[in-house]
Amino acid sequence: MQTGVDHVQLQAKERLPQLDLFRAFAIFSVIQVHATSYAAGWQALEAPGFYFYNWMNIFFRIGTSSFIFLSSFVLFYNYYDKPVNQSLIGRFYKKRLTYIILPYILVSFCYFLVVVWIQRDFLNQSVAQLLQSLVVKLLTGTAYTHLYFIFISIQFYILFPLLLGLVQWMRNRNWPAFWIFPAGLAVQWAFFFWNKYHLELPNKGSYAPSYMSFYMLGAVVAIYFEPIKAWLTTAWNQATSRQKIGTVLLWGSWLILSFVDVQLYYAFRTGAYAAGTTTFELVWNAHLLLSALVLMKAAFLMHRKGTKFWVRALTRLGELSFAIYLFHPVVLLVYRMFRNRLAGDQIAVAYFFFILGGSACALFLSWIFVQVCFKRLPFASVFLGSVPGSLKRRKEQPLQDTASSASVNVNM
Repeated sequence: MQTGVDHVQLQAKERLPQLDLFRAFAIFSVIQVHATSYAAGWQALEAPGFYFYNWMNIFFRIGTSSFIFLSSFVLFYNYYDKPVNQSLIGRFYKKRLTYIILPYILVSFCYFLVVVWIQRDFLNQSVAQLLQSLVVKLLTGTAYTHLYFIFISIQFYILFPLLLGLVQWMRNRNWPAFWIFPAGLAVQWAFFFWNKYHLELPNKGSYAPSYMSFYMLGAVVAIYFEPIKAWLTTAWNQATSRQKIGTVLLWGSWLILSFVDVQLYYAFRTGAYAAGTTTFELVWNAHLLLSALVLMKAAFLMHRKGTKFWVRALTRLGELSFAIYLFHPVVLLVYRMFRNRLAGDQIAVAYFFFILGGSACALFLSWIFVQVCFKRLPFASVFLGSVPGSLKRRKEQPLQDTASSASVNVNM
């Protein structure tokens, strides 16, 4: 969802190939949500298969928050033991400027032109008005529906040196770093209620405080990774009773909250029941926090138990996830133009396969396109983020501190 992937070895820490599997699961989830956005939102509301479209749209909406969690995990995993000084901050922002902010600006401009062309805005707006609109969209992450995530990541990058300094200050005073997670929850919920009763921002999800609990959870997991790693890497038949209880509670509570989240939206969209905004936010927050941990557990399980083919394929998908995140809406936009030819204008069986086809095309065509770009175009990183290490001519095995891979690849 990395938000780019700039693999830079900052310290002699263990490389974690499982993170690319995490990114693969997250970008797959992002694409399912986008592929079903029309069907679940309004297009198939009266269709017999609406529950399935709603389920795909809500069950898989774990991608963005999981990328944010992973972004924070990668950053704190790499930087927690490094002193915050001018040199570190300079290197940090240079990478983000090159592999995240520049692609964000260029891709936002391209999507802006596409929207202007489709809506024919150039016919009724002056150049000055269009430029003003572009600037506003760049500063709010609204040039296209998915770019808010990159905008959020940039906000977190601005905050990161301050947060890193804070947790290091806590460490030096022997204060448990765990407390940054409830602090993140408090900030997030304070922002929610402030917006609900006062600000009333129409795009609340485009601002970093809306995801502060995910960011702080990623930091806590990174800081306490050594004991957590034992739980992630231990097979079930070798796990302690405590580890088994933790696993069962995690997966069980995650499945329950996933079901509740799906049902809330199904009832709301069909008009059967409308829960309050606070209920929606609470279920969303709990569901997605657990989802980030579930994806982490699943990534380590897949790396340990998966076949060589699936591990290699998903690893490559994870490496390309930032670029796929940026590009896949183009595939969906073009694909939906052929709806009447592919499925007709009825919401029937053909429409069901049309939705599944959109998901498959968005995933595989984007995958092929960005991989070819990285292999054949020397300037591809300007638009798509840093080139994955496995696609570079001189293959290296750096630690995964990638502006791109940490966010969508999120850093989705």
